[in-house]
Amino acid sequence: MSLIVNEIFNSIQGESLYAGRPCTFIRLTGCNLRCSYCDTMYSYEEGTSLTITDIMDRVSVYECPLVEITGGEPLLQNETPLLITNLIENGYTVLLETNGTIDISRIDERCIKIVDIKCPSSGESGKNILDNLNRLSVKDQVKFVICNHEDYDYAKDIIKQIPCGFLRENILISPVRGKMDFSDLANRILKDKLMVRFHIQLHKIIWPDIDRGV
Repeated sequence: MSLIVNEIFNSIQGESLYAGRPCTFIRLTGCNLRCSYCDTMYSYEEGTSLTITDIMDRVSVYECPLVEITGGEPLLQNETPLLITNLIENGYTVLLETNGTIDISRIDERCIKIVDIKCPSSGESGKNILDNLNRLSVKDQVKFVICNHEDYDYAKDIIKQIPCGFLRENILISPVRGKMDFSDLANRILKDKLMVRFHIQLHKIIWPDIDRGV
């Protein structure tokens, strides 16, 4: 059982409630979207076929208990759920970052899912599967990447559709650096009394000149 893997690396978690923690990343190849602000276009096609055993061996080298599976879009590959379960059964805390356009219900319930809801500036908002909002557990997270005021207003409308039992502090609002002014977005959140978490890509602050593997 194999997956096409773009890269495996150890870094600092930068885009979730686990931000700041050491984390091993498994970036899988392939994506069904072409977002306007994508910063991992190299993952669209580049990759090597690795068995789940090979992946587990490479991950174990880093001796890091937190693992994130990302992409691209990791749920495009049929073996991703099995990889997740294998990692969990071996004692890892597993995060899955997914673009919100594929049903997340087949993922091991012990996995922490970070579901990205695409806003209009991405050019892909029409592909969101909003039923995924009803498949979230209390430990999962929802992320909105914001480029402009239209995106922010769109996010506010979608947040109203998230079930009331879902923790509002698990909703992440993330500005695109160079496109959405950080203070402008923060002020809007405060003005609207939006009970969400303002979120900046930590790894891009630590390593601003490195494009991949961080």
